[in-house]
Amino acid sequence: MAASAVPGGASPVSVTFLGGLGEIGRNCAAIEQDGAILLIDCGLMFPDNDMLGVDLVLPDFSWLVERSASIVGLVATHGHEDHVGGLSYLLREASFPIYGTALTLGLARGRIEEAGLLGRTDLRVVADGEQVKVGPFELEFLPVTHSVPEGVATVIRTAQGVVMHSGDIKIDLTPVDGRLTDLTRMGAIADSEGVRLLLADSTNAEERGFSRSETSVGRVLYDLMHEHEGRRVITACFASHVHRVQQIADAAVSFGRKVAPLGRSMKRNVSMAREMGLLRIPDGSLIDIEEVDDHDPGEVCVICTGSQGEPMSALTLLSQSENRFLKLTPHDTVILSSHPIPGNEHDVSRVIGNLIRMGAEVVHSGISDVHATGHAKADELKLLQSIIKPEWFVPVHGEYRHLVAHARIAEAMGRPRDHVLVAEDGDRLLLDEDGLRPDGRVPSEYVYVHGTVGDIGSDVLRERRILAGDGMVSAIVVVDRERREVVAGPEIATRGWVDESESAEMLAELSRRVHDAASAALADDEELPRVRRAVRKAAGGFVSQRTRRRPMIVPVVLES
Repeated sequence: MAASAVPGGASPVSVTFLGGLGEIGRNCAAIEQDGAILLIDCGLMFPDNDMLGVDLVLPDFSWLVERSASIVGLVATHGHEDHVGGLSYLLREASFPIYGTALTLGLARGRIEEAGLLGRTDLRVVADGEQVKVGPFELEFLPVTHSVPEGVATVIRTAQGVVMHSGDIKIDLTPVDGRLTDLTRMGAIADSEGVRLLLADSTNAEERGFSRSETSVGRVLYDLMHEHEGRRVITACFASHVHRVQQIADAAVSFGRKVAPLGRSMKRNVSMAREMGLLRIPDGSLIDIEEVDDHDPGEVCVICTGSQGEPMSALTLLSQSENRFLKLTPHDTVILSSHPIPGNEHDVSRVIGNLIRMGAEVVHSGISDVHATGHAKADELKLLQSIIKPEWFVPVHGEYRHLVAHARIAEAMGRPRDHVLVAEDGDRLLLDEDGLRPDGRVPSEYVYVHGTVGDIGSDVLRERRILAGDGMVSAIVVVDRERREVVAGPEIATRGWVDESESAEMLAELSRRVHDAASAALADDEELPRVRRAVRKAAGGFVSQRTRRRPMIVPVVLES
């Protein structure tokens, strides 16, 4: 490793992680020097099954919003939602330019434009190998392979030397577009300037060996088109996975099929990628989804969204007979050209079950090699370590166990244990002449978004879980405080707790308990809030004692 020459008295550099360390999603990091903040990505996370009613999860932007005037720019490493999906929310609070490749900015632009926030940013296209100055930072963008085209690793030249961020990366030696991960340039920087700090993708750190090339999926898709000749083929993949769409289209066209995109994002991305020259489908082979019924089933290949079982996606609606453009038949073959993201397994399984119930034949990654990961596995990560030879290393992008596995890889490749830091969301690290060390924490809680409502809060989620698990019991009482007595009720109503028609005796006893508690509180001349608490305590105690369950108790005390 080249000596990292840091002049004495050079400004320190801070690295703050707002998301992406401990989960798959919400990727967002801030590099800070001399009061200027450079952001790396701003993504969202899709909700887990226990996040009832939540549409998506964002990083906590409060620390950034307080320093919004200091943000000099944001680098979008690639166009996936877990890296750019949060931009339309942060731009409501701050204004800054966004740097990225043409496709990355094209994919990010959609959400920003829908939110009416294009005026809050300047989308600045960068090319492979280009160097730009942003505030006190000098940036260089290096091509990397991933499951979406035009991803970049970012070289950030700071007062404390080179900080390199891998972005989402794999080492695919035969990518569909021929655009290789620039290991040569990474090695040249390591040997000349030295890499003071490396931040690198950890998603597949637990997986041994090397990832499969994306082109290997194309051969499998070709064989499936041959195997299912005469049947209509419906393929599902990420709309941003332009290389996968290309290979699906190539396989379909080779068997004389017409290609029909289905789903708003799929249609938009296919059109955009064709305009950019990143997707090559002959005009005569591309049809609108409304023209599908004009062709024999064996002459059609539909490419749609929904490979992760997303509730309103094209494939999910199709599996529920609710897609207005297409109806499944027993003559259809559905190919899920993807692998479930952790947390989505249940949704994907449900969609597959519904498709099979409707008579379709389903091919997925569990029975055929129809997917290749976009993230480097352990041996690729070892290769990166051997080329880049960072002085300090912090694994990023992954669940905590992935970060720890990546840290062990770095140590196995010669990084001193005390030069490898496993950080988490909210951690702030300081890089100066003495090295890298923890430097406090910033807010990093999940921000839950439900519809047009912003942060709905953990208390709301907790209440939803109670309602979903144990139901609700409400007790309505009308009182006369002057006479100190209950004048109407209690009226007991339940939802999801017990069957009222079969529990009349228990509900009558509950009503008596509530009546007695309210009467006792009134006799002591308690205020209405205290009467309400007495009702809640009496109802909650009885319910728990009799049923060993803890439904939500809703006391309603009205004054006549």
